[in-house]
Amino acid sequence: MWSFVNTAVSRLGTLTIGIVLARLLGPEAFGTFAVATVALVAVLSFNELGVSLAIVRWQGDPKAIAPTVTTISVVSSLLLTIGAYFAAPSFAAAMGDPSAADVIRLMMLCILAALLQREFLQGRRMVADQVNVWVGAILSVGLALTGMGAMSLAIGRLTGTVLAAILFIRYSPLPLRFGFDRLQARHLLKFGLPLAGSSIIVFAVGYADQLTAGAMLGTTALGYYVLAFNLASWPVSMFSQPLRSVAPAAFSRLQHDRTAMTGALRSIIGLLAAVTVPICLLLAGAAVPIIDVVYGQVWAPAAPVLTWLAILAAFRILFELAYDYLVVLGRSHIIFTIQVIWLVVLIPGLLLGASMWGLSGLAGVQVFIAALVVVPLYLWEFRKSGLKVSAVGRRARLPVAAGVLVGVAAVGVSKIVHQQLLACVVAGIVCVVAVALLLHRDRVELAAVRTLGVA
Repeated sequence: MWSFVNTAVSRLGTLTIGIVLARLLGPEAFGTFAVATVALVAVLSFNELGVSLAIVRWQGDPKAIAPTVTTISVVSSLLLTIGAYFAAPSFAAAMGDPSAADVIRLMMLCILAALLQREFLQGRRMVADQVNVWVGAILSVGLALTGMGAMSLAIGRLTGTVLAAILFIRYSPLPLRFGFDRLQARHLLKFGLPLAGSSIIVFAVGYADQLTAGAMLGTTALGYYVLAFNLASWPVSMFSQPLRSVAPAAFSRLQHDRTAMTGALRSIIGLLAAVTVPICLLLAGAAVPIIDVVYGQVWAPAAPVLTWLAILAAFRILFELAYDYLVVLGRSHIIFTIQVIWLVVLIPGLLLGASMWGLSGLAGVQVFIAALVVVPLYLWEFRKSGLKVSAVGRRARLPVAAGVLVGVAAVGVSKIVHQQLLACVVAGIVCVVAVALLLHRDRVELAAVRTLGVA
């Protein structure tokens, strides 16, 4: 619950301030900041070589490995930051916006908390996260008002990150200590490197669309795409990420009882689907009025992109949960294989979609690849791990049907009701009713998940 409240407050703040910044800066400045954000996420996807998650999964006392994990993480992050600093101009030019180089360099300083996750100390983590969100956002708005453009976003992000890092160190259950044990390092890297490699592929899968948008369609188009992506990611951030902050530790504690572990996964899938699928399809069906009411008419080209990306978000929630589940089972090599297959299919699909249908094609092709390629791969791995695919289907069947009805209703309301705000309200009411009915049906499952400590 701490994790959910933390995320809910953070998302409310970032959504509100994001609206303000979108209206202040416009698509081009958003596109420049997106270029820098992609560069930062690329480095963060593998900066600690995958060893930090070992603390969460470690079955013994984390004190034994914490110093070695800290040393590996900090040294690798420092080296990557230096490399990224010098590579910034080339990356910015490849993305079609050479002026983004300085913004990228500043963002690279954001690179340095798995112990809080392992110990379920979400209350303390909430303090650090809220400082990060609100200090950075308020500073960004203030600087944007002075005309600093994309640089205002980068300065705000850096300031919030530095303050949060200080709080993470202050709140850590163990003191920040450096050390290096060669045997431990070997075991950690054996676990972490496949995961880091997988994380690189995960980054490529998650951001190949933005890279393609920037390189093929330009910075302004990237700004439209990123705004739609951020809005479509709201259900993922609000409901999936709080669960992901505690689910790996919970799965780890159940890994000696495979029946309990698979039961927990089924319950979580059912609960997440009941809440998120209707919301995702609401965003898809009412994309035009939502974009108009929230961001203004200048952002209208983002609406068709939002339609596709909101559908994709529903798939992403399942994929992220499956990722965490397979990591705890120690099947990181399987995750890597799935991500590689996904990327191999995705790249030509994105190039074709962008060249044939522009931003909408770029987003739409990903939905078809997720449904036809990635879902069958994860279901196959679920089956091999002892989880019956039919059981997953039964848990997700009704939420998916309800979500489709919500999406169809939202499309109808958007076309019939010409007052955009009213259309949003009516479609939202339909969605709330659907979610309430689904949660009422799943009240037993909700109690089971809460008992496991992952509600």
